[in-house]
Amino acid sequence: MLTKRIIPCLDVKDGRTVKGINFKELRDAGDPVALGALYAQQGADELVFLDISATDEERKTFAELVKEIAAECTIPFTVGGGIKIIQDVERLLKAGADKVTINSSAVKNPDLINQLAREFGSQCIVLAIDARNVGDYWLVHTHGGKKETEKELFSWAREGELRGAGEILFTSMNHDGTKNGFAINALKELSKTVTVPIIASGGAGQMSHFVDVFKEGNADAALAASVFHFGEISLPDLKAYLRKNDVEVRD
Repeated sequence: MLTKRIIPCLDVKDGRTVKGINFKELRDAGDPVALGALYAQQGADELVFLDISATDEERKTFAELVKEIAAECTIPFTVGGGIKIIQDVERLLKAGADKVTINSSAVKNPDLINQLAREFGSQCIVLAIDARNVGDYWLVHTHGGKKETEKELFSWAREGELRGAGEILFTSMNHDGTKNGFAINALKELSKTVTVPIIASGGAGQMSHFVDVFKEGNADAALAASVFHFGEISLPDLKAYLRKNDVEVRD
């Protein structure tokens, strides 16, 4: 059995790590390079850095910051935000990123997934999906959660896999920042829909939520932000807790 991964996520705006609730009410959480290096030392398996306003502001992702991160962080990391063409990915990988995540641009132009998978390999391409539960559907949103689309979570995830995405990063907008637990039922369904690894995001508030997301939600990795940024859960304590609850994690 593959070990489960713990992934701190650093949402970056104007060069600073920020965190909000339901994609709103952002507050400062510190320097992204220093935080990333700290998490690497504490036992994080991977990191995700998202330039959360890049698409909305129609600019490129932070290549210079990626170089700084690569110089300080000793573990694999993924970056995203504002990626639209092959050259964007090429620039980020050259700067030191291990993987990239695409979201709004893939919804607008699904063939971008195929292009990037062919050029760089599926292992480099993470399809990020921000979705909100609306009635009986999980509707995909773009532009940092600001724009609702007609795409539905499960069919879009399946299409993304078929087009070449190597992982699915699903963020429940309903759960984001609430600390009430992950979207377990949606994750269960998602795990039946795709065969690539699933990264669960949105809702982590206590260590038991991570046990739930792995044992009940069938996630391959769990991503969280504020509980790490504001010292509510330490990575060493979390990994020890998961082992005690029979969840296999890396040292």
